[in-house]
Amino acid sequence: MANRIKAVWFDFMGTCLDWHSSIEKSLPSALSESEKSSFALELRQSYFDYNAKRLVDGREVEDFDHTQRRVLDAFLDREPNLAIKHLFSVEVKEHLVAAWHHQEAWPDVAEALRKLKRDSELEVYVHANGSTRLQLDLVKSAGLHFDMLFSSELLGLYKPASESYQAVMKLLKLKPDECVMVAAHAYDLRGAKAVGMKTVYVYRWTDDIREDQGVVRKENDAYLSDMDNLGSVIASL
Repeated sequence: MANRIKAVWFDFMGTCLDWHSSIEKSLPSALSESEKSSFALELRQSYFDYNAKRLVDGREVEDFDHTQRRVLDAFLDREPNLAIKHLFSVEVKEHLVAAWHHQEAWPDVAEALRKLKRDSELEVYVHANGSTRLQLDLVKSAGLHFDMLFSSELLGLYKPASESYQAVMKLLKLKPDECVMVAAHAYDLRGAKAVGMKTVYVYRWTDDIREDQGVVRKENDAYLSDMDNLGSVIASL
């Protein structure tokens, strides 16, 4: 008989947090709203690409802020519009890096977490790439409450490496079929599925801009447009 679900792991940025709004607000005012949005989306994708390459190359986990500085500089180097490049002084760049530490939660997240803890008596965790300081700042700015925060910095491992998920399970003394991974990132859920976890995909328009959502829908145990019914979906797994 399969074990009862005991814990729900959440990816953080994108899945629980509206990173796009905070980054958009931190971009130079000379950019139009559409330019800001496009810039933010492509910058975020560049971060994913950078981390994926580090994982493939077997490189150690890097500080989140340091990564963001590297990604931003490389992104601006590829920007063909010199006028845009000139808007990014050292001060503007540092303001943009700092903005990643202050984000609001998507409207459906806080209540979903409360229901999981109160009604279902499940443990809820963050399992996300990034730094511990970043996660501490974000739970404060977003007003969210988790039982524990697991960062790639803390674990010394990037998702979606199997070892990352296995390390958390070892610390929590849980088995794969006792855990559900909730994320707005297909690569994350593929990693969780590979170690035997249940997976729930939550679609956020800000993320997975290169993924075929039809494929993603078929890959996971559940595919949601928000977290409003997350508790009942997890109960059905």
